[in-house]
Amino acid sequence: MFGADKGTAASDRLNGKKLHIGIVQARFNADVTNALATACKTELLALGVSEKDIDHVTVPGALEVPLALQAMAEKGTYDALIALGCIIRGETYHFELVANESGAAVTRVSLDYQVPIANAILTTENLEQAVARQIDKGRDAAQVAVEMANLLESI
Repeated sequence: MFGADKGTAASDRLNGKKLHIGIVQARFNADVTNALATACKTELLALGVSEKDIDHVTVPGALEVPLALQAMAEKGTYDALIALGCIIRGETYHFELVANESGAAVTRVSLDYQVPIANAILTTENLEQAVARQIDKGRDAAQVAVEMANLLESI
């Protein structure tokens, strides 16, 4: 049927059982990224991903996230990866550089290695915006990673 979803049902796509997930967390703005990581891991567990199948590494900042993702992708053992970070606008052009370069590099790793990467590197105007998003975006990243891993498996 035209327009029919050839993948699995939406509820099946959120089944994390048997998935191996890698998380790369930037330590810069650690209060926010720690909250992102906690929410993300909690949601992965709620979706059925086994704790032993979640690998979590930290890197100094958002610009280092893509290299760690690439190293994980090269192993070929992950069904999906998750990028966690927090970039808050400052007074200089540095915000744009870090936000643009980290985002583009995360996408490039995903496409080069054909592994889904849920990008939850927050880019906000201020700390208040980051704090307001840290829990929801951590959960969202877990859901995106699980759904996309299952979708790609079904294609």
